[in-house]
Amino acid sequence: MPVRLRPLATAAALILASAALAAQQPAARWTTPGPAEIEKLYPDAQALYIDLHRHPELAFQETQTVARLAAWLKPLGFDVTTGVGRTGIVGVMRNGAGPTVMLRTELDALPVKENTGLPFASTVVTKNAAGESVSVMHACGHDLHMAAWAGTARLMAEHRTRWQGTLVMVGQPAEESGGGAAAMIKDGLFTRFPRPDFALSLHDDDTMAAGTIGYRAGFFRSMSDAVTLTVFGRGGHGAMPFNTVDPIVLASRIVLSLQTIVSRENNPNDPVVVTVGSIHGGTQGNVIPSEVRLQLTVRTYTPEVRARVLAAIRRIARGEAEAAGAPREPQVDVPATGNHPVYNDPALTNRLAAALKRGLGEANVVEMPPKMTSEDFAEYGRAGIPAALLHIGAVNPAQLAEARKTGIPVPPPHSPEWAPDLEPTLKAAIRAEVTELLELFGGK
Repeated sequence: MPVRLRPLATAAALILASAALAAQQPAARWTTPGPAEIEKLYPDAQALYIDLHRHPELAFQETQTVARLAAWLKPLGFDVTTGVGRTGIVGVMRNGAGPTVMLRTELDALPVKENTGLPFASTVVTKNAAGESVSVMHACGHDLHMAAWAGTARLMAEHRTRWQGTLVMVGQPAEESGGGAAAMIKDGLFTRFPRPDFALSLHDDDTMAAGTIGYRAGFFRSMSDAVTLTVFGRGGHGAMPFNTVDPIVLASRIVLSLQTIVSRENNPNDPVVVTVGSIHGGTQGNVIPSEVRLQLTVRTYTPEVRARVLAAIRRIARGEAEAAGAPREPQVDVPATGNHPVYNDPALTNRLAAALKRGLGEANVVEMPPKMTSEDFAEYGRAGIPAALLHIGAVNPAQLAEARKTGIPVPPPHSPEWAPDLEPTLKAAIRAEVTELLELFGGK
C-alpha cells in the first residue's frame, strides 16, 4: 500500500528541496546598481555636489576641491595621491586579478558669474592666471561629474567582493583651459600608477532629457585652437577720426569677414566653427585706441582643415588691415598645441552602450551626433589607451520639450544659467558609471 505524506510534511519537503536547488545555483551577477543602492548613497553625493558648486576653483587652482575628494576616497580604501599634474588627484584600488580601468572626472570651473538663482549659487571671486579678478562658477557641470565620480567610487568600494581588477580614479585639473590631461600624463599618470586597459569619462549635456545616456563611436568631440588676434591702428581724438586709423572699426570688419571662412570657403561636410569670443580695445568713448585684441576659438576635426582655417584667418586679418591703411600687419598668435579630437574607441564604446542598454533600459541609451565642443580627454586615447567619453542628459524633460516647441534653446554649458536637473541626472550618472565599470571588470 503506498505511503501518503501528510500535507505539512509535503510542504516541508518541497521547501527543503527548493532551498537545496537554490544553493546549487550561482548568485546573480551584479551588472548595475539597484534603486535602493542609489537612494542610500544619494544624500551624500548631493551634499558633495552642493559643496563643490558653492566653492568652484579655476584651472590649476583646484586645491580645496582635491582636498574634498581625497577626504572622500581615503576612508573607502583607495591609495590616494594628490599633486599629480600640479593639482590632480589619483585614487587606486587594487582588487585582485583583472583589468585596470580608469574613470576620470574634471576638477576646474569657469570664469563666469553665476546667474542660476540657486540657493547654493557660487559667489566666488578670485584671481585668474593673468592676475585679474573674475567671478567663478561650475558652468560646465564638473561639480556634477565629481559628485557622480565620488558616488561611483563608494559603490565600487562597498561592493568590492563583486568585481575584480584595479580601479584608478582620476581627478584631472585644467580641462577648461586645456593642458590638464597632458600635465597628468607628463607627471607619470601611466607610469607611477597602474596603466589602464580602458579609460572612461562622462559629461553632462543640454540636448537630452535628464538621465539619458548618449554615446558615439569614433570621432566625437572636435579639436580646438585658442587664437589671439591683435590689430594695430593709429590712435587719436574720437572727434577727429580722419587723423587716425581706427582699430575698432578694423577689428569689426575682421569679425564680419571671418564668418565667410565657414560660409564660403569650407566644405560643409567638414565641420568648422570660428567664434570671436572677446574684443578688448579702448578706454573711453572720445579716445580712439592704438590697438584692439580679439580672442577666438577655432573648432575643426582634421589637421588639413585646421591648417586651412588658420591660414584663412591670417589672410583675412592681413587683407583688412592693408585695406584700412594700418601701420603694421596684425599679429596672430596660435598656441603650438590645442585640444585634439576625442576619438571613442568603437569596440569599447559599443560594448559599453550594450551594457548600459541592458542595465538602464534600451530607451534611456541613445546614439548621438558628433559635437563641435572639445575635451582634452582626447589625450588619454592618444597615449594608446582605449577610451570612451559618453554624455548624460541633464535637462528637465518638460523644459527640453518646451525648448524644442518654441525653438528657444535651454541655457547650455558655459552659460551663467547652466544648472543640471540635479537628482535624476546625478542618480543616473552614478548608475551609468558603475554599470560601465562592472561590464569591464566583470561583476560577480
